Amino acid sequence: MWEYSDKVREHFFNPRNAGPLEDANGIGDVGSIQCGDALRLMLKVNPESEVIEDAHFQTFGCGSAIASSSALTEMIKGMTLDEALKVSNQDIADFLDGLPPEKMHCSVMGREALQAAVANYRGEEWKDDHEEGALVCKCFAVDAVMIEDVIRANNLHTVEEVTFYTKAGGGCAACHEGIEEILAKVKADSPGAGEVSPPPACPATPEAPKPPAKKLSIVEKIKKIEEVLESVRPMLQRDHGDVELADVQGKKIYVHLKGACSGCMMEAATLGGIQQKMIETLGELVQVLPSSHMPAEA
Repeated sequence: MWEYSDKVREHFFNPRNAGPLEDANGIGDVGSIQCGDALRLMLKVNPESEVIEDAHFQTFGCGSAIASSSALTEMIKGMTLDEALKVSNQDIADFLDGLPPEKMHCSVMGREALQAAVANYRGEEWKDDHEEGALVCKCFAVDAVMIEDVIRANNLHTVEEVTFYTKAGGGCAACHEGIEEILAKVKADSPGAGEVSPPPACPATPEAPKPPAKKLSIVEKIKKIEEVLESVRPMLQRDHGDVELADVQGKKIYVHLKGACSGCMMEAATLGGIQQKMIETLGELVQVLPSSHMPAEA
């Protein structure tokens, strides 16, 4: 398991400012359906002073995503918009007394949501797909511009670090060569590029969760699936939604989204987040699908 600080645990189990914000006048939506992380940041900005009077969030993802979103809302309340825009993803991680290297992409998502919300308030267009940048990682839809920006902002040196911060390269690995080319470009453009200096020490990589020692029986598998659904249910119920297991057919797990979750614009992200938790818990690749996709009985 990842090693989380006490602050990360606190903001995960007791998130601050979670849920819709009435009278929000700045809203930023970011996220990746492919990886299951999605975040909506809502701001209430004083139109005269541009001070952020309140900030709320709605997110679906891992514990680090929830904690990072909660921390961000606490950090920016009372700031002007220009002050808030200076908050970096590293500031978010530092506020939480650190994040596991593999989860730094959660703080990057928070920074982007803030940029999107401020742009929305100011009536500006903000694009998270950086259309001018070539798509590098097809698995997680990460482009060259984002990778280069994150490398520069966080002084990254290796493909592994880029994956931790953006998820790029964490799938099929076909984009590793492209990431290395961007790393080389940034290094060449940096002051003192001719000097050879070792990369900064990186925290030891926590041991990844291991798959079960033996294949689960169908009863054991369903029990673990129900445990995952039970763990996400309180979060969905806070937004007047719910989820229940519909069927298990091999690698496909069908669920029924209820209440506000049914037909919600974030339905795909919700299913992606549940799928990620299922994979981690079951130790095997599975697909989580809505019950409407169940094959008709012959």
